[in-house]
Amino acid sequence: MKVIIHAIHFDPDFRLEEHVKQKIQKLEVFNDKIISVDVYLKLDNVVHRYKDKVAEIRVRLPKYEFFVKHTSKSFEFSFNQSFSAVVNQVKKLKERLAA
Repeated sequence: MKVIIHAIHFDPDFRLEEHVKQKIQKLEVFNDKIISVDVYLKLDNVVHRYKDKVAEIRVRLPKYEFFVKHTSKSFEFSFNQSFSAVVNQVKKLKERLAA
């Protein structure tokens, strides 16, 4: 599984990158056929004083692709919400294919 982290409009700190990598590695537990995972971390709403943090996750499997996006005031919270949603999608696909 290939994992690529894209940070747009900022430079991520080491803790954020490690948090993302550790969580993404857990995806292999739910489906071992994952080809690649792209994580996009963005600063959005640049015109206001407080910028929204956006986390997008794209998971590619053979014949399938999942995309999840979440926005909040924290990268960790946005990423965790997106990760939970993509885990649910991957689990449902595995159940559907097993039936």
